[in-house]
Amino acid sequence: MNTSIKTLGELKKSGYKPVSVKEEIRRNLIKKLQNKESTFPGIIGYEDTVIPDTERALLSRHNILFLGLRGQAKTRMARQMTDLLDEYIPIVEGSEVNDDPFHPLSRYAIDLIAELGDKTPIAWVHSSARYGEKLATPDVSVADLVGDIDPIKAANLKLSYADERVIHFGIIPRSNRGIFVINELPDLQARIQVSLFNILQEGDIQIRGFKVRMPLDILFVFTANPEDYTNRGSIVTPLKDRIESQIITHYPKTIENALLITEQEADIHDDQQAKVQIADMVKRLIEQVSFEARTSEYVDKKSGVSARLTIAAYENAVSAGERRAIINKEKETQVRIADLQAIIPAITGKIELVYEGEQEGPLQVAHNLLDKSIRTLFATYFPNPDSFKKKKQNAPAENPYRSVIQWFDKGNAVQLLQDISDKQYEATLSRVEGLKELVKARFPKANNKEALLLMEFVLHGLSSYSLISKKVVENETRFSDLLGTMMNFALGGDGDGEEPEE
Repeated sequence: MNTSIKTLGELKKSGYKPVSVKEEIRRNLIKKLQNKESTFPGIIGYEDTVIPDTERALLSRHNILFLGLRGQAKTRMARQMTDLLDEYIPIVEGSEVNDDPFHPLSRYAIDLIAELGDKTPIAWVHSSARYGEKLATPDVSVADLVGDIDPIKAANLKLSYADERVIHFGIIPRSNRGIFVINELPDLQARIQVSLFNILQEGDIQIRGFKVRMPLDILFVFTANPEDYTNRGSIVTPLKDRIESQIITHYPKTIENALLITEQEADIHDDQQAKVQIADMVKRLIEQVSFEARTSEYVDKKSGVSARLTIAAYENAVSAGERRAIINKEKETQVRIADLQAIIPAITGKIELVYEGEQEGPLQVAHNLLDKSIRTLFATYFPNPDSFKKKKQNAPAENPYRSVIQWFDKGNAVQLLQDISDKQYEATLSRVEGLKELVKARFPKANNKEALLLMEFVLHGLSSYSLISKKVVENETRFSDLLGTMMNFALGGDGDGEEPEE
């Protein structure tokens, strides 16, 4: 549109024809689909599920409810719908409700056009300003959403309360000719949800008994957690009935999609990117934590495990490497497996535990999830140690871990301090007999840094399969023989290792 147009008369001469916001979105969506353009860029993992459902709903000109657990990009989907709006639309200048110059709704716009006619001033509103959003909380009132009588306006204009011009419009009328989103709809009190019935069904509003009919032109998008999760309220049935499309969202179904989401969303400082390398294996370990949490018997499945967990964990892991590099005055380093102890704070605050989990404690549950992630991923990089436990004695030499385990059985131990330099890290791991050979045999093309990380991974992996002992105390990870640790516990010693897991 020609945004230099300033009056209603000029707008009429331009041939402009207004359409409803849902028709406008439909028209622009069709263009994107025809041109093979991405309709929701940056939304990963929804290409075959949520996005097609949303496109069908928008083509049908439906109001939408996104129903899903936390951290499933529901609000982001809603916010990106502004990209389907026209860049600019004309409104009557000074209008609080984005009055269409050809079909004014408010008393202000109707009176102004009646007075000035084709000389009525026109303003242009950008698509980014045609989006309204409200987080549903128990204190939200009808006045906030729809509007109320403004006694100050009545006094200043010397009008009675019976005059339509004393109305102060709420956020919904102010979002006229745009998109309006209510997040966490079940948290909205039932009586407030009832006030939306007429707006959704008839498209108009009623304020304090005024005989005012304002057929609003709005695309409504609601987000909610499943009703069986929230104990604060639910969506009243008549309101759900008026929302034409309910779209179920979900978490990433593959590690690959989860990796893309985390790398896209993680806020890594430029200095960290230059100084700290993070291997694909470590990234996968971090992602696996959320997958393990979603199936854990200790975590409340109804509450979900947000993608924010892995994003925060990724940032913490990188920062752990950066902190160590700063302490040791190293120009660059890589994130180690032991650094993943730094992601525990990102886990404990983002999982809701069931009763059994509360008994274990959030810290222990977080450690368990990390150990399970190591155990799960270890079998994809190295032979599964369990398969050698089941082997018969006629082929004992086939076990690739035998020399490493035997080294620990001789009473040797490895102490990996959190803040040791890369040189000390290499020297410590190189002490373990058979460890380097095991990694080189499995990954012959690995460079020195990759080999060291894999060597450490083997130690963590063997401990997760209860073949050696691992004990984490503050800033130290200690590996030792399992039998010695068990004997120590049996004899009441100070316990250099941890009690083996089942």
